[in-house]
Amino acid sequence: MNFHILTLFPDMVMQGLSTSIIGRAKDRGLLSIEAVNIRDYTLERHKKVDDYPYGGGAGMLMQAQPVYDAWMSVVNRIGYKPRTVYLTPQGPTFTQPMAKNFALEKDLILLCGHYEGIDERVLEEIVTDYVSIGDYVLTGGELPAMVMVDAISRMVPGVLTNDESGSTESFEGNLLEYPQYSRPEEWHGKKVPEVLMSGHHANIEKWRREQSIYRTAKRRPDLLKKADLTNKEWNYVRQLRKQWKEEEEQTK
Repeated sequence: MNFHILTLFPDMVMQGLSTSIIGRAKDRGLLSIEAVNIRDYTLERHKKVDDYPYGGGAGMLMQAQPVYDAWMSVVNRIGYKPRTVYLTPQGPTFTQPMAKNFALEKDLILLCGHYEGIDERVLEEIVTDYVSIGDYVLTGGELPAMVMVDAISRMVPGVLTNDESGSTESFEGNLLEYPQYSRPEEWHGKKVPEVLMSGHHANIEKWRREQSIYRTAKRRPDLLKKADLTNKEWNYVRQLRKQWKEEEEQTK
């Protein structure tokens, strides 16, 4: 998969995406990541890419021309117009299913805004998807772009060395991941749950499923609305909620 990141800060992006799993995947040829410097495509002799917005208002706005020409440089090179994502708080929140969907693309352009945003006309011309990583404002789209590249890359076949790693993590099936333990068997007086030491795979899977449901109900109950639970598991959730409500009332 090929990522093309349009940005004013290419060094920031490339340094952040050149280590760990993503860096190794790049070295193995499973991923290609490039940062296209929007400033290289301005026609202004001082490399200026922003100007005051019409109608007034605080801050500066990125101009349409350098953004469009940077985008066209990628389009001309790869021979077609790929999905282009603009990182903005105005888009829907990025999710694991979205990461899976984006991972199906051969090429993906990520457009990083800065200042007070980007001229609307170029967004209408090139953007296919608007995506946010959360309901807060950052100084630019570089960090959100890096978050998206990391999450999407994990869905690309071969990037994760363990075939099960991508399918047993948090948000898979709209459930949080179960707790995990490593050696030693006892640390600070806390022991590894006996079921994990039993070697009984069916019991281990059952325990892990219950723990995932427990954690989701406790920490992210909003996810349960979309989770695929059996009637028995929903009864378990109701029991947990009743128990937590009783405990809360006792502490008042």
